[in-house]
Amino acid sequence: MHPGVSLNVTVYFDVASTAPLHPVARQALTAALDEGWADPARLYRSGRQARMLLDAARETVAEVLGCRADEISFTASGTQSVQLGMLGALHGNRRRGRHLVHSAVEHSSVLHTAERHQAAGGEVTAVPVDQQGRVDPAEFAAALRPDTALAVLQSANHEVGTVQPVAETAARCGEVPLLVDAAQSAGRMDVPAGWSLLAASAHKWGGPAGVGVLAVRKGVRYASPLPADEREGGRVPGFVNVPAIVAAAASLRAVRAEAERENARLHELVERIRARVPRLVPEVEVVGDPVRRLPHLVTFSCLYVDGEVLLGELDRAGFAVSSGSSCTSSTLTPSHVLAAMGVLTEGNVRVSLPFGTAEADVERFLAVLPEVVAGVRAPLGLDLAPPSAAGKDSGEGAGPERPEASGRIAGRLLVLDALGKRCPLPVIELAKRIGEVPVGGTVAVLADDEAARLDVPAWCGMRGQEYLGEAPAAEYGGDRGSAYLVRRVS
Repeated sequence: MHPGVSLNVTVYFDVASTAPLHPVARQALTAALDEGWADPARLYRSGRQARMLLDAARETVAEVLGCRADEISFTASGTQSVQLGMLGALHGNRRRGRHLVHSAVEHSSVLHTAERHQAAGGEVTAVPVDQQGRVDPAEFAAALRPDTALAVLQSANHEVGTVQPVAETAARCGEVPLLVDAAQSAGRMDVPAGWSLLAASAHKWGGPAGVGVLAVRKGVRYASPLPADEREGGRVPGFVNVPAIVAAAASLRAVRAEAERENARLHELVERIRARVPRLVPEVEVVGDPVRRLPHLVTFSCLYVDGEVLLGELDRAGFAVSSGSSCTSSTLTPSHVLAAMGVLTEGNVRVSLPFGTAEADVERFLAVLPEVVAGVRAPLGLDLAPPSAAGKDSGEGAGPERPEASGRIAGRLLVLDALGKRCPLPVIELAKRIGEVPVGGTVAVLADDEAARLDVPAWCGMRGQEYLGEAPAAEYGGDRGSAYLVRRVS
């Protein structure tokens, strides 16, 4: 943690959500509040002084991002940058067509803008990713059409840290403009080559919240989707927050300089977490690309665990971490990123380390985690094998502390009725009762929770059982939902 940063938690491991204000940003903000408060569009002395500060900030950001200063506009957030960038490029290229292409794991700001575009009559193609969350450049390029107006690809994923092949993909895009969402990588890594438009967010790198960056290359067709305004190149209306922009630029330069020495150290700490968590905690899946990844971020999912409960217990233990689990979503739907990857969505924990993270804090996290996960799982009555024995016969056991799903067995078929139960309960019932059928027998898990469609196959992959597919629950006596069929292999 940066010296002088005061947080209300013992250890903050969630910079992928927002980073603590960098000391350089704090100093620059304080100074600019006195010197840059005036309207930079005015010609009197205080206005000219504010304009000089704004121009200098624009030059700094352009230098770090590798573009011209007049290609940079400041927005109110990274989300607004993505939205304005997408809508402006789509509008500017409307004569070409109304087709939009993006990866299946983009930030929600991309997905929501795509939904609006589609609702207005446009067409959208979401390119799938592999199990590590990475797009294939050739497959992405194959989704482009003569009427494709815009392609969107993030530089690195916000949930699992996988770095996307932006440069390789951009080289295949031809005349189709490519918008790159660099919110998670700006300041930490070099900006990938080949982008036409780029979005970033200051609070992700230690700048103040409320400052986003939208860069539009010269020659890219762009037409603002908003009413005309003379500020920020006509792309972003309204009065700019000069002090906050100055602080954002100062902190971007500072963290980019620090990244040269910090990335290797954080990479090693994350590698330690990736390697040791599966050895310390039973039934854990570490997700994301193990090599082509952000240096400071790691995500893992714990079977049979409610993500919201797990995060709460880790908070009680003094660690602030995040999750992409369905159980922590207000919509009660699985993380679209984990779903697109086809990996376990339950009990998901994202750890993202700030600059300056102490090795001792990581070690303490690794010491605390097994006990916390075991405590959350304890009421379930599962007899889990230790990590070294994982992959053998799954642990079944009694669960008198909690009512089980009803079930009926007929020879080699067991039907488990988990209708109305949220994740991770359907998978817990599967784990506890699969031993009731002989090897080669089948379990039909009836569930109406969308997460089961993802978590049952993921459980089979982790436990060495065979997933047979999905059928209507009505075929197995259910009145709604689906039946997820599993053959017992061991």
